[in-house]
Amino acid sequence: MTEGKRTNASGAEERQKEYMDRAHDALAVITRAHGRPMRASVVTFGCQMNARDSEKLRGILSAVGYELTDNELDADLVLYNTCTVRENADLHVYGRLGRLTGLKARRPDLIVGLCGCMMQEPGVVAKIRRSYPVVDLIFGTHNLFTFPELLYRILTEKKRIIDLWEGTDAIVENLPVKRTYPFKSGVNVMFGCNNFCSYCIVPYVRGRERSRRPEDILSEIRGLAGDGVREIMLLGQNVNSYGKTLERPFSFARLLREAAAVDGIDRIRFMTSHPKDLSDELIEAIAETPKVCRHLHLPVQSGSSRLLRAMNRHYTREDYLALVKKIRAAVPDISLTTDIIVGFPGETEEDFRDTLSLVEEVGYDSCFTFLYSKRTGTPAASMEDQVPEDVAHERFDRLLAVVKRTGEAASSRFQGETHDVLVEELNKEPGYVTGRISQNIVVHVPGTKEDIGRIIPVVLDDCRGFYYFGTRADLH
Repeated sequence: MTEGKRTNASGAEERQKEYMDRAHDALAVITRAHGRPMRASVVTFGCQMNARDSEKLRGILSAVGYELTDNELDADLVLYNTCTVRENADLHVYGRLGRLTGLKARRPDLIVGLCGCMMQEPGVVAKIRRSYPVVDLIFGTHNLFTFPELLYRILTEKKRIIDLWEGTDAIVENLPVKRTYPFKSGVNVMFGCNNFCSYCIVPYVRGRERSRRPEDILSEIRGLAGDGVREIMLLGQNVNSYGKTLERPFSFARLLREAAAVDGIDRIRFMTSHPKDLSDELIEAIAETPKVCRHLHLPVQSGSSRLLRAMNRHYTREDYLALVKKIRAAVPDISLTTDIIVGFPGETEEDFRDTLSLVEEVGYDSCFTFLYSKRTGTPAASMEDQVPEDVAHERFDRLLAVVKRTGEAASSRFQGETHDVLVEELNKEPGYVTGRISQNIVVHVPGTKEDIGRIIPVVLDDCRGFYYFGTRADLH
């Protein structure tokens, strides 16, 4: 077991490529012995950053020789890429491990691995070591790029491996990726977070901010465009602070403009934006760059300035509303979405009503609403005046009712208009496909699998709350 380790990126890419070759040879021996391809399943919990990490894990597994499957119960290797933002995420993982325990009793060669944010949380690994012998491999967020080496070891050493680092400065480029969609992709622009919101465990499990070099990001985007990708999502815990850790500072607004100049890329999305760092330069770049989608996810967390101060968010209610006004003046057709926490320690009825009134005033297209989840190690976990569960649930239900009403009203403003839709998948309804407009609103429209990955003009006929049914304008 290795813990408390740090490293830089020197030689890491070459080392891991060498271990991929070794793991490929080791798996080939196992495959011949079984007389069939070995199957692997990567199950993702959490955010878009985790989803992108899982694409890298799948890319490595595929390069080594595994056949990928979505059915973890049919796999020879199961890897859970975990989230720990809320307690429910942890409980889901423990429940899945319980289900695999019986499976491994019948199939002792099954390899079970855990990685991601939950593994960096204090006490979690000790619990897994004690209570879940089904787990063979554990690693964290800081050394995800060492997966080829860890995979080789687990295939050849046949013993439990726990390899956790407390931090890293490494950004390792050019490892394989297996994308979920051929026509769209996430692109990491930075890792970690420096904000230390009092309720959030992310800076502790993801580490401090470190930005990728712009030339590496743009090279990746050009490669994706050459491979048929039409939409990219630039990813970071707080993309607005991109570039501050580089030797030569490089703003996120400038990165957006240069990404938009890449031929073949039609749409650019990004998340997540912290309100305190959203600059006039970035608003101007969004307004002036047609390829940047008209959707901004701008987490507010609370409408109460008192609670925002306790959350360590570094803005007030008035600051946030002024920012929204500035954004809408520059980009009138923008879609705004947000995150809101209900039941933060010390939240009063007055604080909660401030949140309700802010939702009414902003008129979000949709809101991601969460009950406060106490995370050990964060300042909020030890705050006094924890809100009783029944009070938090009652407020949560009231918030949902307001979000539904205001969201439906905001989303319906495009009814009757024609918008371009990037078709993403077949709909469950025969004869229909599903995609999104620039504002990130879902649209169902007649189509076939041949339309997947295409951008088609659609008349938004019928708003059904947070989504539309439309008719195709390209067939008229």
